[in-house]
Amino acid sequence: MQTHGVALSLSQSLNFRPSDDPSAMADHDISSPLLSSQPSDTPHLTIIVNASDSDNHPNNKNINNDNNGNHQNGRDSHSRNPFELIGSKGLEVPGPATVDPFRNETPTIDGLYEWVKIVVCLPIAAVRLVLFGVCLLVGFLATKLALEGWKDKQNPLPRWRSRIMWVTRVCARCILFSFGYHWIRRKGKPAPRETAPIVVSNHVSFIEPIFYFYELFPTIVAAESHDSIPFVGTIIRAMQVIYVNRFSPSSRKHAVNEIKRKASCDGFPRLLLFPEGTTTNGSVLISFQLGAFIPGYPIQPVVVHYPYVHFDQSWGNISLAKLMFRMFTQFHNFMEVEYLPVVSPLTNRKESIIHLAERTSHAIATALNVTETSHSYGDLMLLTKALQSKQEKPSSYMVEMARVESLFHISSLEAVDFLDKFLSMNPDPSGCVRFYDFLSVLRLKACALSEEIFAFIDVEKNGTITFKQFLFGSAHVMKQPLFRQACELSFTECTAGGNDYILEHELGDFLGRGIPDLNADEVHGLFNLFDSDNDGKISKDDFDCCLRKNPLLIALFLPCLLHKGFSSQKLVLERWRA
Repeated sequence: MQTHGVALSLSQSLNFRPSDDPSAMADHDISSPLLSSQPSDTPHLTIIVNASDSDNHPNNKNINNDNNGNHQNGRDSHSRNPFELIGSKGLEVPGPATVDPFRNETPTIDGLYEWVKIVVCLPIAAVRLVLFGVCLLVGFLATKLALEGWKDKQNPLPRWRSRIMWVTRVCARCILFSFGYHWIRRKGKPAPRETAPIVVSNHVSFIEPIFYFYELFPTIVAAESHDSIPFVGTIIRAMQVIYVNRFSPSSRKHAVNEIKRKASCDGFPRLLLFPEGTTTNGSVLISFQLGAFIPGYPIQPVVVHYPYVHFDQSWGNISLAKLMFRMFTQFHNFMEVEYLPVVSPLTNRKESIIHLAERTSHAIATALNVTETSHSYGDLMLLTKALQSKQEKPSSYMVEMARVESLFHISSLEAVDFLDKFLSMNPDPSGCVRFYDFLSVLRLKACALSEEIFAFIDVEKNGTITFKQFLFGSAHVMKQPLFRQACELSFTECTAGGNDYILEHELGDFLGRGIPDLNADEVHGLFNLFDSDNDGKISKDDFDCCLRKNPLLIALFLPCLLHKGFSSQKLVLERWRA
């Protein structure tokens, strides 16, 4: 046995017990040990465990499969980082989130009590539905009258038109009544518009906008798609809504400028924003968008809470029609609104927008007694995609997109594209992808380099990867300072023949230096992956587009760059020259 092993000492006497002599036991006082010490010359059995025996076993392989068919890498603990040349120091991936902020807790009707209540309330629901329809129609007609002939939409709504809108506001309160909100508990009061021109609130259901319309008649920020909603689109136009397309930088910039302009003018109503950007189930507070905080005006936070026992009123993974039906068939729905103290920008020092948003978020989370998470609307997009593809655990595909965007500067749309790629890898019911499914989608062959790429993402070294690991790994590679330079040099080296495109045999010759024994079918598969327009050649745009969608594939080109004498220092030099 080798001396560098781990030594374990076991007492030779396994039946360890006090002396059988009663007098000896009587002599022990309360400070004496319960177990008497053993003589120093008591023989011991020493077991030496050689830590490297298993590694040196002749039957060990670099690639094997466990009982479930998962890929196991025998060199996981010492696997080479295939992206070291472009500046990567290794990958860290946070553990999976333990909450689903978008899940409605009562998506189905469960329990005898709920069924009996629904049956009893069906006649009441019919009356409520009629009341809802009449109020919506009257409010719509009053709004049409208030907006008739109004052309100057850049200035505040004239006072006489605003007075007509009181009819619509009363109709809004009647609509809340029809949904079962017979009384609404309030705490605190709205601050004067001069004190806090901007109001922000958590967002749980479609009920809050109706309540705030009645209570405050504010100017709101809404998605462009809201304008086309029948009846409702006309009503929110009377609120001098600021439309925004969340995926358009120019639209977001215009919305921020409009928020600044209208918040600074006392003639406009106060502004109302839901900084979470979407509805949640109220169990957590997700990350805030910054539009409400950029102007730097005092903000009044408002929290809305819906206490329930049998029916969760949040607009989560439940259709609008079903949610409305459940509301109509409840005896009463509870709603609590609390106006919090105004959060003002710090006057003694220049405060960042992010810090103001964090203080406001903390105030709301504290009032709700919930935690703050890094989820965002991007996570809802990922969840929706997973639901559409009928994944068994769709919530496992959420990654807390606000953190991902902050770390890697990739958009929610890009994350959804990566999810498309991951779903094509045929994840198992738990949302994990195995080694060979990973290879088939990226057109890779099983070799040392592909093992290293997979092991780089498989941070837990269990032979499978999750979507979060795949997204973090891909985004991490794209973020490396020399990624773009490596892409440029790789294309240049592949086109050394003088063309401005890559032919199939040129790609095969180049990759063959890093991946031995590439056959014609494997080269053809990779070529088709890069040749996005199927014109038989890989242009510079094709090459860049493929590596943006599959950044892990840059590892295929790095061994050849190393072979040609490139190093991280030389890549930096080339980068500065460019």
